[in-house]
Amino acid sequence: MRPSEGNRAGIGDRGYVTAEAALIIPALVLFAALLVWALMAAAVQIRCVDAARAGARAAGRSEPQEVAVAAARAAAPPGARVELERSGDLWRVTVAAPAPGPAGLPVRLGAVAVALAEDSVGAPP
Repeated sequence: MRPSEGNRAGIGDRGYVTAEAALIIPALVLFAALLVWALMAAAVQIRCVDAARAGARAAGRSEPQEVAVAAARAAAPPGARVELERSGDLWRVTVAAPAPGPAGLPVRLGAVAVALAEDSVGAPP
């Protein structure tokens, strides 16, 4: 085998690594960004659940409505909407927050918690 033949065998493969990297690296960056966004959205969802529970607990203890809403807002993520309503013997607290990231994403995160009103519980038998 001549020395020039050994060098020519790999000439057809030149540039494949660069082309593959040019396709794979942006895909990996996009995948990593989506993972970070998903973790941030999960954190906001958990804060909404905690806020709804805190508000429902306060309302169930017969705290004034302003105190129950303030308890929910304190635990809620920034920009969250808190609603408190009573339906019969139950207090319902709804917390909704926008998803983190670009404003154009149509994802809304939120939670609802319900607590039995303390004043509706009768005396023990």
